[in-house]
Amino acid sequence: MIKKLTEAFLKVGLNLFFFLMIGAIVLARLVPSLGISSSPLHLPLIAGFGVSVIFFFYGAKLSPQSLLHGLTKWRLHLVVQLSTFLLFPLTIILARTIFPDYFSSNLGLGIFYLAVLPSTVSSSVVMVSIARGNIAAAIFNASISSILGIFITPLWMSTILEKIEPNFDISHTFFMLCIQILLPFILGLFLHKKLNNWIVEFKNTLRNFDQAIILLIVYTSFCESFADNQFNSFSSIELLKLGLLMLIFFLAVFALMNQLSHWLGFTREERITIIFCGSKKSLVQGAVMGKVLFPNQALLGVVLLPLMLYHALQLLVGSSIAKIMGKMN
Repeated sequence: MIKKLTEAFLKVGLNLFFFLMIGAIVLARLVPSLGISSSPLHLPLIAGFGVSVIFFFYGAKLSPQSLLHGLTKWRLHLVVQLSTFLLFPLTIILARTIFPDYFSSNLGLGIFYLAVLPSTVSSSVVMVSIARGNIAAAIFNASISSILGIFITPLWMSTILEKIEPNFDISHTFFMLCIQILLPFILGLFLHKKLNNWIVEFKNTLRNFDQAIILLIVYTSFCESFADNQFNSFSSIELLKLGLLMLIFFLAVFALMNQLSHWLGFTREERITIIFCGSKKSLVQGAVMGKVLFPNQALLGVVLLPLMLYHALQLLVGSSIAKIMGKMN
């Protein structure tokens, strides 16, 4: 029975990590004192060091030669990156002008943060593969999106944070991003040849480490939020509405990218790559970059909530669509 249930969850994109993430939030609600900055366990500090390690190994995994080779399909890459870093934010800016009250809240800030994040790597490539798209182009786009996000996401967020956070300093934020994220990433990229065989051998261990750090960030962020009573003003109906909004958001961008790729005359394989890579958002980078962008960890827990809902929906709905497309043609 348990095995069949597990297989059913995996088929719709829900794996153990998803349920551990939910468990981390529940644990934060029950025992918030262990994950706050004043805790003797210093879990937020450990999570901060973990961010640098994640980006070091992410750089080490990338092959500079494969990135250069992938530039040949520049039209496809341009459409995907414009969708990720321009279409998404502009859609939310438009929605914010129509519903200013909703998007002026911390949840609204979280939705905008979701919109300016880079695309996810693993699930984009997996879904493109299932739908029988261009896998090489998917790998390139997912990788280059993660690199561009280090620069573009903070620039977008500065337009909002400078208005609502009086102590926000974009120069200090970029400095911290360079120290904690960019520098480890570049160092890893230079050590790619030396570490590649080791990374391949221990890829499962590294994946578990990445997930453990993400869970730690989620736990500590929600601990701060619960300890600061950040969620007291949110009702169950509001959270349900947020989930519905994230679903509409995902489907709208997915449909728009599909239509746009048709208009631009891309092949079926290229269209699949565009719609799956262009509609995804990275929970990994959202969590780790949020650790730097939002020094107020009590705020970060609320900000991450839309992203976590979107992450679950892009797995559930995206994997279902990928399977249907994979059976076509």
